[in-house]
Amino acid sequence: MVSPTSQEVFILGLTQNGKTFRPSDWAERLAGVMSQFRPGGMRRGGHLGYSPWCVPTTMNGAKCVIVKRELQVHEPMAWDFVMNFARDNGLQTTDACLIPEAPGHTGGPASPAGSTGNTTTKA
Repeated sequence: MVSPTSQEVFILGLTQNGKTFRPSDWAERLAGVMSQFRPGGMRRGGHLGYSPWCVPTTMNGAKCVIVKRELQVHEPMAWDFVMNFARDNGLQTTDACLIPEAPGHTGGPASPAGSTGNTTTKA
């Protein structure tokens, strides 16, 4: 169950019984389908990059997709599609929220991929 107060949901490339989900590029495929859903709507060339609301990455050696809660607010049908994909394929999901970094943190290797602000994603 996804908490309505979380800011992000991680869809992990692991099934409920712990097996690696296949195909190996599932996260990139899912994020590619979702690339048109972005702040300000679809724009020319937008399909060439991932939406900031649905980003593929790797966590603890497993593929995953980070889905921002803003997607649900702005594109509820797209949110339902992503969440149903996870449910229908028996994928593990986990909620996350943004918390401030410790003072003096430089955003080194422990920061999530693509982090540019002074927040850290914690699952």
